[in-house]
Amino acid sequence: MSAPNRPRLKSIPPTPTGPRPAEQRGPRPAVGAPKGVAEGVLSAVRPDPQVGDGRYVIAWLHICAPRGATPTATSRCECGRDRSAVGYLKVLTLINDHKHHRDACPLRTPQEGRAAA
Repeated sequence: MSAPNRPRLKSIPPTPTGPRPAEQRGPRPAVGAPKGVAEGVLSAVRPDPQVGDGRYVIAWLHICAPRGATPTATSRCECGRDRSAVGYLKVLTLINDHKHHRDACPLRTPQEGRAAA
């Protein structure tokens, strides 16, 4: 008895019998989006389009007063001032001190303007 003939499968391509030359590809484009990126999707980091008005933060007042816990506060300024308080009355005092420092801070009020006045 011999084995029955098998039908040739359609999905298996014939095996090449010898070497064949490699396909030549053109040079890759130097510009453009990476392959796999949809058109219209920005892939590069661009500068921030928002233009500031010249203002920047000089002093910070951070208050933490969770319900049922002792409040804390920290007052920091670019001029070197760094103070903190723990407790209700001390935090209120630091808040007022921070308000007064805003008027007296040398970074917010130029010294030549104070001498002229």
